[in-house]
Amino acid sequence: MKHTTISGKILYTSRKPGREGEERGREYFTFTKHSDGSRTMRALCEIEEPDPTVLRDITYSLDADDMPTDCYVRLMIGDTFMGAGIFRMADGYVECESFGPSIGRVSQKVPFNGPFDGFGTHPIAGDAYITKKMDKSKGPHARKFRTFLPSPDHRGATPPLIAETTLTLAYVGDETVTVKAGTFEASHYKYTDPDASMAGGHPDYDMWVTADEDSIFLKGGVDGYMMTWYELVELSRR
Repeated sequence: MKHTTISGKILYTSRKPGREGEERGREYFTFTKHSDGSRTMRALCEIEEPDPTVLRDITYSLDADDMPTDCYVRLMIGDTFMGAGIFRMADGYVECESFGPSIGRVSQKVPFNGPFDGFGTHPIAGDAYITKKMDKSKGPHARKFRTFLPSPDHRGATPPLIAETTLTLAYVGDETVTVKAGTFEASHYKYTDPDASMAGGHPDYDMWVTADEDSIFLKGGVDGYMMTWYELVELSRR
């Protein structure tokens, strides 16, 4: 095969008082890197806590310039089907074909209306990969980060429909990081939501990703009511 593959597992644990370190979910991800520079991310996310549970399947593709081309989302909430949708980004528009018990069949077409940074897919691996859009040559700095996404909910637990958010993303600096999957040269980033562009405002979100072009998630945590920690526990490249 001409493509290369990166795959891994991210463990979700709680930092809530009385539940510190308890497993609350997990994520299995795979990136295929093609010879033309494009790549596809596949992710299976299992969130056990809090109720209702979330089971999310994502298949997300980007072109050689790391701009989104298409994304498929399927959601089971509380082990009941919530919805499935396919998104296409082309010719100045985000398009969506989605269906689910609460929304029926929905077709959407929304213009870009200016530049944007990417598509927020909700898997942790995707949160990390999109940080590639930060220019680290400028040194530590922050800027507004505009994305489209399939749900404004913090867990992505609503039927797949076109939404938009503008978070603030900061590049904090580089350091060496050790996680269960190994020791890596890493870049530290921080997401904040000062304008409450996601539902209710997203709590602060620190993450460390590999400092190379693959931007693989290593570790990170979300503050506020979520009080969640994430860590890369398995990684393979072939």
